[in-house]
Amino acid sequence: MVIRPVVLSDKDKIRRLIEQRGTFNKKEIQVAVDVVDEALRHPERADYHVMCAIDGPDLLAGYICFGPIPMTDDCYDLYWIVADKNFSRKGIGRELLEYMEGFVVRKKARRIYLDTSSGAAYKAARSFYEKHGYRLVCVLEDFYRESDHKMIYMKELSCSHQR
Repeated sequence: MVIRPVVLSDKDKIRRLIEQRGTFNKKEIQVAVDVVDEALRHPERADYHVMCAIDGPDLLAGYICFGPIPMTDDCYDLYWIVADKNFSRKGIGRELLEYMEGFVVRKKARRIYLDTSSGAAYKAARSFYEKHGYRLVCVLEDFYRESDHKMIYMKELSCSHQR
């Protein structure tokens, strides 16, 4: 397994990967693809880091998208993390998450935030985040739609630099 930056030929694979999961709606899928487009169009900017987990010669096993949160001191957002169903429960998500955490620690980040839905389809994602040290810090009720809350998680990074 190799984790490398996104390249143009990954874009359609990422779309298929997200669609295959069956978790995301059409708007969410389009936003994910738009973010990949933005990262590909402006690789010199640090708004979005999109990394792909590649198995074998060119099989996309998963991807992660993260970036610094504007107007914060050293905080990052995890925007997307998706593993191919064929690789579920084989450590791809963990590898991508560890890659991101190592990356942001090297950038002297102090916190990582992420948000997800309270919906049943996202239960596995919430468990995954909690298992990896992210704690629920806020719930915005009825955020996405009625009875679908925005769950905000955060991980404090122990190696953050002194101010």
